Amino acid sequence: MARVIAIANQKGGVGKTTTAVNLGASLAASEQHTLIIDSDPQGNATSALGFAKDPARRTLYQALILGEPIERVTIDAQIDRLDLIPSDKNLVGAAVELISMENREYRLREAIQPLRDKYEYILIDCPPSLDILTVNALAASDSIMVPVQCEFLALEGVSELLDTLARLRRAINPSLAIEGILLTMYDDRTTLSKQVAADLRSFFGAQVFESVIPRNVRLAEAPSHGMPVMFYDIHSKGAESYIQLAKEVIVNAQKRVGPGTERTDQGSGTTGTSAAAAAAGSSGAGSSSDGGSAGPGTE
Repeated sequence: MARVIAIANQKGGVGKTTTAVNLGASLAASEQHTLIIDSDPQGNATSALGFAKDPARRTLYQALILGEPIERVTIDAQIDRLDLIPSDKNLVGAAVELISMENREYRLREAIQPLRDKYEYILIDCPPSLDILTVNALAASDSIMVPVQCEFLALEGVSELLDTLARLRRAINPSLAIEGILLTMYDDRTTLSKQVAADLRSFFGAQVFESVIPRNVRLAEAPSHGMPVMFYDIHSKGAESYIQLAKEVIVNAQKRVGPGTERTDQGSGTTGTSAAAAAAGSSGAGSSSDGGSAGPGTE
């Protein structure tokens, strides 16, 4: 049975699509049959995997709105053990059309149900907003991975997102766990990156992945070549970081005793920023999944 992970953060530019594409490729390279669902109308995950815009291609829109069987919109991502459900601009219309549909929050969950026995992992690349498409992704998921850019304003984004997650758990998906908080665009030359990382680890403890995604030119260049960074430059720091993240995700999955097993929040203390404090308060209201074992202050 596939583990469905939504990669979400309402703040844009934090590395959601980069993480979906490169984590998906790294899981596939680790012999885990993986599906990436591009649920962002911008279709960046689709293009980052080398698929040019094609009006004739079936996309997630057909599955969500027109009821097409999900197998008919799933395509081979041209990487062993990696498949893709593509996106295009029609999803902008889907966000409007879903509002008046029955069971609107669960359309994606119902659509992907036939695929859950086919894959080990299903990754959903969410839009940079908390609209109905993101709600569908969170309703369909077992857990959420939150990429967080290492800057001060990102802390406020985590606070808002976790507050929303607490409400979503109560109303839509009580079993939604936190897969982990992923530090992205980390620059160890700056005090700010180190401080943000230290604050997040202090408050969220083991919920923060040990793996850290650095600022990396190769990582930024790879999408323009239509391939994950591990195929563009396997020796780059970006590729190495996502390979390490994939190993961490797999190990964490193996540690789970069963569905609903939750990660213990080892964070402690009160200091840093009010945004992080608010985020810690929000996270305490809900469950989170078993994850990395990094302690506070680990870089």
